[in-house]
Amino acid sequence: MDATKHAPLEDRHLALGAKMAPFGGWEMPIAYPSGTVVEHRACRSDAVVFDVSHLGTVRVSGPEAFATLQKTLTNDLTRIQPGRAQYTHLLNNAGGVVDDIIVWWVSEDRFDVMPNASNTDDARAAFGGIDVTAERVVLAIQGPMARARLEGIAPEIAAVPRFCVREVTWGGATVTVAGTGYTGEDGVEVALPLSVAHAFFDAVLEAGVIPAGLGARDTLRLEAGLPLHGHELSATITPLEAKLNWVIGWNKGDFIGRAALEAQRAAGVARSLVGIATEGRQPPREGAEIVVGDTVVGTVTSGNFSPMLGHGIAMGFVDSSAALSVGDDVAIIIRSKALSGRLVPLPFWPPRES
Repeated sequence: MDATKHAPLEDRHLALGAKMAPFGGWEMPIAYPSGTVVEHRACRSDAVVFDVSHLGTVRVSGPEAFATLQKTLTNDLTRIQPGRAQYTHLLNNAGGVVDDIIVWWVSEDRFDVMPNASNTDDARAAFGGIDVTAERVVLAIQGPMARARLEGIAPEIAAVPRFCVREVTWGGATVTVAGTGYTGEDGVEVALPLSVAHAFFDAVLEAGVIPAGLGARDTLRLEAGLPLHGHELSATITPLEAKLNWVIGWNKGDFIGRAALEAQRAAGVARSLVGIATEGRQPPREGAEIVVGDTVVGTVTSGNFSPMLGHGIAMGFVDSSAALSVGDDVAIIIRSKALSGRLVPLPFWPPRES
């Protein structure tokens, strides 16, 4: 039996000519006829809408919800309050990242925890909760014009500030909105009951927002220097190696993986995540070796062509013993040929002023 899950808006995506493909156990739109580069640039200049319903939603509620999440996840919930969102990690005992997660603190004793698509069961095993993924659609409207485009059809949604969470009414239904994102641009994510999801998606398109697939979402997050689980984060990669020390609540109590992280912090990491800009349009690819001279110093975890910069970009891990720093030259080996590059600060976009 085919276990692939199908997004409730799949009929809309197919009608728009989307190229569908498996993603995290779901059949999701990867690109529309306009193509990934056009969709990417539209997000940087105007506004696009992504269907991200494949992401999980685990609802943790009740008087013990705060304590349960606080002792399970890495970040410190006392840094925020109800009506806010927080990026955090779920670790294993070795300090590796089982998943990176956004917590929507909707009300005093209700948290909507958003794991990656294929990690929902692991999240529930760690902190419980109810899987409500099938009860809603999540649309991410992103770009510098996202709020302006939404203002005419959903002003309360458009007004939700960055990293805040609000419940508002649209189409007679209660929708949950968070001002997070995964593109490096402003915008909101809207969790909608199935009863109004099609109508809201149609209204967003009518407002001039361009549909975009997960291909553009990936190139946008890469330009923004944001990690992707399974690439820059995994069960064998720690937050410290990924340079995400800020996601650790060192001043709170115990949490899963804390002892391993403390040991690594004391000893120093053996590898670190870096950004690499390459020459020309050829995209670096995951798994390619990073070399200095004849010495392999690391491996590419994500690479692609940057539609905004016009050349290749990559993230990868390099050995701390190589003592590399921003500005140093490296090469990426692709099909036995060396692609010239240099280490650059993250994010790639927007480019930093010199």
